[in-house]
Amino acid sequence: MRQTIRAILDQIDRRLARLAAAHRLLANGYYALINPRFRRELTATIAGRAAYQSAVSSAPISLLRRNIHRLEKGLTMQPRSPVFAEGYIQETVSAYIRLRENAASDPETLRWAHDVLDEYFSVVGSTVEIARARDHFIACDHPIDTALAPQDRWSPKPREAGVASSVTFDQFLLLCKQRRSTRWFLPKRVPAELLDQAIEAALQAPSACNRQPFFFRSLLQPEEAAEVASIAMGTAGYSHQIPALVVIIGDLSAFEHERDRHVPYIDSSLATMQLMLALETLGLASCPINWPDIEPLEQRMAKRLALKPFERPIMLLALGYPDPEGGIAHSAKKTPAQIQRHTAGTANR
Repeated sequence: MRQTIRAILDQIDRRLARLAAAHRLLANGYYALINPRFRRELTATIAGRAAYQSAVSSAPISLLRRNIHRLEKGLTMQPRSPVFAEGYIQETVSAYIRLRENAASDPETLRWAHDVLDEYFSVVGSTVEIARARDHFIACDHPIDTALAPQDRWSPKPREAGVASSVTFDQFLLLCKQRRSTRWFLPKRVPAELLDQAIEAALQAPSACNRQPFFFRSLLQPEEAAEVASIAMGTAGYSHQIPALVVIIGDLSAFEHERDRHVPYIDSSLATMQLMLALETLGLASCPINWPDIEPLEQRMAKRLALKPFERPIMLLALGYPDPEGGIAHSAKKTPAQIQRHTAGTANR
C-alpha cells in the first residue's frame, strides 16, 4: 500500500514539475508550496546575510578580505589606473580600523591588509575621498605585533618573485593517478600533525576574493569518525572502519548577497582537491563522500556538529593509512576530447 501511494505521489510530482518548468513564476510556486527541498538553502542564505551584517559592525573579516583582494587586483593591473577603488576605499579602511580594535581580530589578515593598504596609498592618485581614507589609515596605523607574519611585505609582487616548484607535469600526473578513492584503511590512528600539514597545502587553493568561506571539522577518533560518516548516504559497508574524517562546511555568513551563495561550494571543493593530493604525499589515502541535500540527514548532521543555520555540509572526506590489500575502483575517466566543448567556428585541435 505504501509503495502504491508513493508511486502515485511521485507520478503527480513529475507532472507538476514538468508544468512548473514552463515558467519561472510556476517554478517559484512549485518550490514554495509543493516541494520543500530548497527551504534549507533559503534559510541558510538569509541567515548568512544576517550574520554578515552583524559582523560588519564589529569584526568585518570577510568584508576586509574581499576589499583588500580587490585592491590587490587593482595594483596588479596593466596598465594600472592612476585612480581606482575610490568607491570602496573608505569602507575598507573603516573595516581595517574596526578589526584592529576588536580583541578577537585576525593578525594575519591585519598584516596583509596593512601592507596592501600601505602600498595602495603610496601609488594611487589623490581625490577627496582617497585623501580622507588615507588620513584615517595613517591616524590609526602603528606596528602590528604578531609573531605569525614574516618580515617581508604581504603586498603584490611580480610572478617571477613568487615560489617556484620543480615538480614536472609527468610527476604531477602520476600523483593525480595515484590518488584514488580509498575505502579500506589500516586500523591506525591519523596523526593530527600530518592532517595539519595537508590542510596548509589545501589552503593555498584559490578562493573568490580570498574569503575562503569554509572550514574543516576534523574527527580523528575512529569511533567518532565512523559514527559521523555513517550519517551520509553511500557509506554502508565500510564506514565502520574509517579511522579519520573531515567534514567540509560552507559558511554563508561570508557574503552580503544571495548571488554569492554558490561560492562556498566552489571554493571548498578547490581546497579539498588539494587536500586529497597533499594527503597522498604524506602516505595517507582518502575518499570524498557525497553529501546530497536531504533534510533528515541535514538535521542529523547539524545537530551532531552543532552547526549554525548558515553553516552547511558540503562533503565528507574519509582518510587514513590505506590497506594495501583493499580494493579500489578503476573508474574510467573521460578523455580530453570528450570533456572539451569548442565555440562555434573554432576548429578542434
